[in-house]
Amino acid sequence: MNRIPVIDMTATGRNIARLRENAGMTVRDLQAVFGFSTPQAIYKWQHGAAMPTLDNIVVLAAVFGVTVDEIIVNKDCIPGRVSAC
Repeated sequence: MNRIPVIDMTATGRNIARLRENAGMTVRDLQAVFGFSTPQAIYKWQHGAAMPTLDNIVVLAAVFGVTVDEIIVNKDCIPGRVSAC
């Protein structure tokens, strides 16, 4: 049976935090890049509680100098059991 990729939100969040730190940026720095009034969305991304929208992922990739694929972490799941992944 073929496996399908599913985004691992927790691992992706850790990736965002690592890339931000490697870029020498604070959460407040990213907040300013996006023009957010609070940093809550960025904290949610980093903790895997929420995913950035696709356009925000593209901005993150540009800011960090990486590809979108270097931000998003996938895990393989069995079709029909994706909700259990």
